[in-house]
Amino acid sequence: MSSEPIHTEHAEHAGEHEGMTRKRIWNVFFVLLGITCVEFFIALYLVPHGAMTYHTANPIYIVLTLAKAFYIVGYFMHLKFERLGLVFAIIVPVLFIIGLILVLTNESHHWVDLRA
Repeated sequence: MSSEPIHTEHAEHAGEHEGMTRKRIWNVFFVLLGITCVEFFIALYLVPHGAMTYHTANPIYIVLTLAKAFYIVGYFMHLKFERLGLVFAIIVPVLFIIGLILVLTNESHHWVDLRA
């Protein structure tokens, strides 16, 4: 009776990691390729021909780049299958960067006030 929960836990753990088959890797590759093609199309055709402005293109680049980062970190670094690892790999550095920006902004205002 005690071997059943262990077997179930093992099956759940194996089910999380068995998703990285060759087919899944190629699917992720083609998603990344598609996102990159969209970025190149925007950068090399839409913006130079005036169909899109830089103010519109830049946020789109950021969103597409974050999507690519999610796929790379999630699938190729296997953090999609480890929720806690994904949180620590993405959320914690973002919080540190936001804190750094806030500290540097505060410091820059201090230096501006000293010059005046």
